[in-house]
Amino acid sequence: MKLSLGQFQDAFVEAIYRRPAPGLEPLTAQAAFSVYRNTVFKGCVDALCDNYPAVERLVGTQWMRAAAAEYAHRSPPTDARLVRYGAAFPMFLEDLEPVHGLTYLADVARLDHDWLEAFCSPAQASLELAELAGMSAEALGALCLRPRIAARWRWFDAQPIYSLWCHSREGLDWPDGAPWCGEGALLVGGSEGVGQQPLEKGGCDFLDACAAGHDLDHASALALQAQPDLDFNDLLERLLRIGVFRSIHPDR
Repeated sequence: MKLSLGQFQDAFVEAIYRRPAPGLEPLTAQAAFSVYRNTVFKGCVDALCDNYPAVERLVGTQWMRAAAAEYAHRSPPTDARLVRYGAAFPMFLEDLEPVHGLTYLADVARLDHDWLEAFCSPAQASLELAELAGMSAEALGALCLRPRIAARWRWFDAQPIYSLWCHSREGLDWPDGAPWCGEGALLVGGSEGVGQQPLEKGGCDFLDACAAGHDLDHASALALQAQPDLDFNDLLERLLRIGVFRSIHPDR
């Protein structure tokens, strides 16, 4: 069976991941091909460990590499940029919860992946406080603040996922007596890396509303409805400082 170059390349990739590759049987039967295949899978495992450092510290290297190998066999990469590999790994860990018993592990993995997405996002001008100067209260209330592509936020209702994630990534042990309650997280990519901070429930709801296209008046009302004691001015200052929003004059 004679294959074109494109057909050969497609079949070769299929064979690497142990899927049927008609026409390549003489090649895949060679012992050297197994070595090549194992090298590729090791690269996938290494990438997952690099992409999910907080998870690896929580479960240990041996368990992490075994789980990563199983994931790689089930879900080989579709993008040559392995920094983007493993988008479905948090869900994979969620399905494995009866095995590892860590109810927070999948959510910690979601923050690891959010960090990667924030880090890899394209550059985009952020809103500066000076852009809002001089606007009337009415104009400000009607303004739609759009989160930047590099912004990621989540609310975790029952567990301190952000704190667990931070301690794990920084190699710190969980402190005795630390409160076990819901937390939110905010990650924002920028030219100097990824900024991060905890985010209250009202802040998460506010950003959800902004992302949905609501104006500032409506978005702030939804935030205060979710968290009546929210200091909205402080929230907005923190969000502007970390560069959450797109500039309203991106071409200037």
